[in-house]
Amino acid sequence: MLLNSFCILEVACCTPRTTVLEAAHLMRKRHTGDLVVVEDDEERAEPLGIITDRDVVVDVLAKGLDPSTTLVSSVMRKPVVIAREDEDSAQTLERMKAHGVRRIPVVGSRGKLIGIVTADDVLKRLALEMNALVDIVAREKHEEERARR
Repeated sequence: MLLNSFCILEVACCTPRTTVLEAAHLMRKRHTGDLVVVEDDEERAEPLGIITDRDVVVDVLAKGLDPSTTLVSSVMRKPVVIAREDEDSAQTLERMKAHGVRRIPVVGSRGKLIGIVTADDVLKRLALEMNALVDIVAREKHEEERARR
């Protein structure tokens, strides 16, 4: 299954100059656990990095840094692991596994951010496909029973 068929298109973004406190507020407002860091979030430029709620806790708060003065650029994960929109989800899962990441920004043919895919998104998609298989088996059994009457 291709990423462009199920990636999240409404990506929450910030710039490297955003403070960690502002990033946390944005995560809360957008109901997300991550922000893709781009140079110009209006243009949806290519991803520079990613910051997660875990990064805020582990790399800022637990170290006693001031989130109101610490910039996202100092704690974002970089280089960012990306996927292409026309990529198969199996390739993306392998990349997630190889890099130990649960979220990957998705870029279009020109390298611009178009979406994001998370391990949870892939799991939901696989669950839907598994349910479809269960329905096929149940339907087949029903049709067989009906035909033998």
